[in-house]
Amino acid sequence: MKPRYKRVLIKVSGEALAGPDKFGISDEMLSGIAAQIKEIHELGVQIAIVVGGGNFWRGRTGQSIDRATADYMGMLATTMNAMALQDAFEKQGLPAAVQTAISMTQIAEPYNRKKAISHLEAGKVVIFGTGTGSPFFSTDTTSALRAAEIDADVILLAKKVDAVYSADPEVDPNAIKYDQLAHKEVIEKQLGVMDITAATLCMENNIAIHVFGVSEKGNMLKAINGEKIGTIVR
Repeated sequence: MKPRYKRVLIKVSGEALAGPDKFGISDEMLSGIAAQIKEIHELGVQIAIVVGGGNFWRGRTGQSIDRATADYMGMLATTMNAMALQDAFEKQGLPAAVQTAISMTQIAEPYNRKKAISHLEAGKVVIFGTGTGSPFFSTDTTSALRAAEIDADVILLAKKVDAVYSADPEVDPNAIKYDQLAHKEVIEKQLGVMDITAATLCMENNIAIHVFGVSEKGNMLKAINGEKIGTIVR
């Protein structure tokens, strides 16, 4: 089967890397995500990744810490996850490069749009760490921004939950599952797919968002092939 997309940006949340422990990095989840990404890479799909840092630190976690400082700490957490993903890919024979918006040249390349696209065209997976490099912006916004910059066909949101719901399905058993939504609905209903800044950026640049559960093996391949899983936002 020919993949539906040629170039994708995958948003991997820190929570997805943590697995059931909800903190740190689960070896099982890390290797599982790497295996799924290798599977779609072998189809010839160009893959960029934005990784979150919530498994180590969230900007709003430290209530007594200045917000900008806390956000920078969160950026460092995303870099740890980016390095872990790079290592997992390389162990599976998948070439990968980490680029960061904050310069840390001993461990990563500085973010460069043209070089990132060159890596993608050469078959490397590119992992973007440190978010946008500025406080007050989420990694959701980074995903929308980088997807627009590299001209990605879609943003794949690999999450713990398997789709977008009208409410948290773990809290509300009557939550409605959506198969398809418009960007405008996501913003107006505040469904939590992405923050409003990110969702608006996707709407303005006509970038589709596909939300699906990362824990079930094979879901990423199904999403790439255009199968009906999770929720598609257009």
